Amino acid sequence: MRKEKTIPQRIYKVFIYIVCIFLTILSIIPFWIMIVNATRSTPEIQQNAVSFIPSTHIFNNYKVFEGKSFDPVIGFINSMTISTGATLLSVYFSSLTAYALVAYRWKLRQAFFTFIMAIMMIPGQVTSIGFYQMMYRIGWTNSFLPLIIPAIAAPTTVFFMRQYLLGALHVDIINSGRIDGAGEFHIFNRIILPIMKPAVATQAIFAFVANWNNYFMPSILLTDKSKHTMPIMVSQLRGDIYKTEFGSIYLGLTLTVLPLFVVYFALSKYIIAGVALGGVKE
Repeated sequence: MRKEKTIPQRIYKVFIYIVCIFLTILSIIPFWIMIVNATRSTPEIQQNAVSFIPSTHIFNNYKVFEGKSFDPVIGFINSMTISTGATLLSVYFSSLTAYALVAYRWKLRQAFFTFIMAIMMIPGQVTSIGFYQMMYRIGWTNSFLPLIIPAIAAPTTVFFMRQYLLGALHVDIINSGRIDGAGEFHIFNRIILPIMKPAVATQAIFAFVANWNNYFMPSILLTDKSKHTMPIMVSQLRGDIYKTEFGSIYLGLTLTVLPLFVVYFALSKYIIAGVALGGVKE
């Protein structure tokens, strides 16, 4: 009887592994095709758009950048400055807001949370004209500040952090810190933030990717070429209507995506640790 039960279980596990491997390969294929096309010439891509074998034209594709307004170093620095600053502000202040919604009891708490939920329903494009006019009047155009400072108010991140704290935070932890004489910010920075590490890592990935790939607002606010981000520079590679260098475009996209891989692999271990911790029952 035991053998009859173990054989279907082994078959089920093998089936799960096969499905996971297939989905992994299916997820990697688009990125691999993009990297391979970055090493191919434009005629090769036009003749056969899909290829899994790298070519030898990567340096020729990189030379195309010299005749375009694409500087990977400047674009990387600008994108990294905006994305890092916006991510830090978004994650920290959203965590602080979520902590105030969960740990404290005040009259308008539910109304305030409802207001945050209502803001989530408003698309950013609706307020873009008024936002640009305000930035123009205060002299913040051609500056990174309007792309970093507004990240303090991130309704979606606040909602996620609040939902995480509702299941992970115990009021006794806060009270014990107060009894020991710790201040409110000391409790939040030293006790609450370590508890929220999996949620912080998750939202940091989402915030960094969203700000790194943001094209709409930077293209409106940043008219100085020295302050262009990577997405803006990649979009300008298609400026020639008579000839499009597809190899250089794929190379630009590859250079744009590489930092996102680094951020994900650097923070994914905290997400896995948080999932494993949440699955353990005392």
